[in-house]
This record gives sequence, structure tokens and C-alpha cells, in this order.
Amino acid sequence: MDTTTRTHTHPFVPHLPPRVPTEDGLRRGEEFYRDLEERRSVRWFSPDPVPVEAIELAVSAANTAPSGAHHQPWTFVATDDPDIKHRVRLAAEEEERRFYRDRDVPQWHSALARLETDEHKEFLDVAPWLVVAFAQKHTPQPDGSLRKNYYVSESVGIACGFFIAALHRMGLATLTHTPNPMAFLNQVLARPSTERPYILFPVGYPADDCEVPALDRKPLAEALVVLRD
Repeated sequence: MDTTTRTHTHPFVPHLPPRVPTEDGLRRGEEFYRDLEERRSVRWFSPDPVPVEAIELAVSAANTAPSGAHHQPWTFVATDDPDIKHRVRLAAEEEERRFYRDRDVPQWHSALARLETDEHKEFLDVAPWLVVAFAQKHTPQPDGSLRKNYYVSESVGIACGFFIAALHRMGLATLTHTPNPMAFLNQVLARPSTERPYILFPVGYPADDCEVPALDRKPLAEALVVLRD
């Protein structure tokens, strides 16, 4: 297409990344898949320190995610403060006790049985970092107004996926922890009412004695349907 015939009402810039030869592209894809194939959600963490630069890089990767109207409706809040982490743990365990002991959701409880999870969340104290992704349904503007965001859950979900992949690439582990409800995170982390907690990520290296459930991933034949000419 002849771009000289295009007109824009907002700034546009050329985007001309070098085309990757097909064989190189497939090789890269294979390497990326094989790397992610080793990723597992971890509940036993080492207390060994993780540099803040690792968190910054992972969030920088998350910031490259596509989002509705390019509003990037997310905030990542990270803490390595032991007191804050412990407050998060106490509040999370209180909600988890209600789920595991009081809520009448037998099918959900049954689905979780093979993971052997319960209301005890020691990893929230042990992992050197806790990172919470907050979703912004509205974003405050400099004039005090609120900008409505679009496709918020989808956008934040994609950003969180990039965040997880970046952590794994650096040799770090995490867990998508979602105690329900999570409103206590707004209070503990001093976040405004325009944000809602989306996922709580403990981040660190796996413990030397770390174990994970023996689970199989869905085979490609079940995950992909190809319709061809």
C-alpha cells in the first residue's frame, strides 16, 4: 500500500522491524515454547534476595502488552517489606479460611484437591517480593476527572502473562494467587478505589526442596483448531 495516500488526525510513526526468515522464526518459537514448557507455579520459595531490577524488567515487559485503546489500565505494586508482606498474608489467609472451611462450593474444592492447597499461605512471608497487579476501571486525570478504560480484564490479563513470562525468562518463579475477595489489598497497599486487585504474585527463586503437582498440560490437538483452505 502506498502510505503517501494516508492521512492521520493523530501522530503515527513508521514501524519497520526486520522481517525474520521463516526458519529463524520457527526456531525462535520453538525455543520460546521449550523455555515456557519448564514454567510451573510454585508455592515453596527460597528467601534468597531478588534484585529490584528484576521486578522492574518484568513490569517493563508487561508494559509492552496490547491494551484497549492503549490505555494500559494496570498498576503493579511491589513490596519486599516484611511487615507489609505479613499483613498481606494474614488478610489473605482470613479470606482463604472462609473459602476452604465455610463456602459451600464442593465442585471447586474437588477441582483444587489435586493441588493440595489450603488456607495456609506461608509463601507470602517467604517469597522476597510480593507484586500485585491492579486493574484500573477508570484512571484519574490531571484535571481531577476520571478516564474510562476499555477491555480492562483482557488488557490486564495479557500484561500479567507477559510479566509471568519475563520472570520465568530470568529464572524466577511465581504463583497467580487470587484470594477472594481481595479488596484488603487496596487498604494494605494504599491503592485508590479506582483500582481493583487482579492478581497477587509472590516472586522469588524456587526453594531447594520445592515440589509441584504432577500435572499434564493440555495437548496441542485439544488446544488448537486449524481451518485451512
